[in-house]
Amino acid sequence: MIPSEWLYGASQRIERFITKTPVTFDENLGVFFKWENQQVTGSFKIRGAANKILSLQDWELENGIITCSAGNHGQGCAVIAKHKKIRCEVYCSSHAVSSKVTAMKDLGAIIHPVEGGYFEAEKTAMHQAEFTGKTFISPYNDVQVIAGQGTIGLEIMDQIEVFESIQSIVVPIGGGGLLSGIGISLDPFNRKPKLIGAQSKASPFMHSVFYSGTQKGVTETDSLADGLSGEVDHQSITIPLVDKYADEIVLVSEKSIKKAIVYAWENHHQVIEGSAATALAAILEGKVIEFPAVAIMTGGNIQPSVFDAIIGGQV
Repeated sequence: MIPSEWLYGASQRIERFITKTPVTFDENLGVFFKWENQQVTGSFKIRGAANKILSLQDWELENGIITCSAGNHGQGCAVIAKHKKIRCEVYCSSHAVSSKVTAMKDLGAIIHPVEGGYFEAEKTAMHQAEFTGKTFISPYNDVQVIAGQGTIGLEIMDQIEVFESIQSIVVPIGGGGLLSGIGISLDPFNRKPKLIGAQSKASPFMHSVFYSGTQKGVTETDSLADGLSGEVDHQSITIPLVDKYADEIVLVSEKSIKKAIVYAWENHHQVIEGSAATALAAILEGKVIEFPAVAIMTGGNIQPSVFDAIIGGQV
């Protein structure tokens, strides 16, 4: 397992590359929101990407890096790769959100579209890294990535004066890197808040692994929570970590995800993407019952036209 001390090392390592994002309190819901949509690149993913890449030896960086991403992790990798002056290649699904693909390109990443979904893109990226000798940067299945994501846990403890009274922390979950990292950050506490993963019913892979131990038979459909979609690597270290730290994983509807996006905009004037909205959707659906709670708003990189349509009630 990963020592909690690693998170403090990660925090120091990535400090100059990230923003300590704000926390606000919603009195109506009894929820503290951690606004990672205001993070550099508009997503928490740069935390893990930065910690991993900055931890690499020169020989590991020599040929450049390869990763797979729905968009946010790829942007984080591209930012740090540019700083290190190395080549960054991103394999992504041919169905990836166009605005996220454009953002990765604008940051200097070389994009390789892969036919199919995220799982196909991940397998292709891993194969290419092995074939070319380049270093693969997993979005979730890596101890340094998990430690980087866990720095969010350290921040909310510092930012919320009444943290000891927090009853629940709600975290969007796909591959499980963020929930694992936050779980590790809570290790030193005797009384821990309930740690809840939130995932769309449209792509419930980690939910299936958590409750049944398998992903077989899981049906995936299109989801606004594109950053959480796709099958989890069967050998991912996050699977036992999620099993250890998560108290439960709840599934939310696409309708609730839309409502959460609208709620964040109308009540907090914040733009959040579908993946981030799953945490708020779980609260709005009544699937979180212990308050005060913390909800991690993981990112804001939503396609502008989709956001406008949701806010306008057109979808």
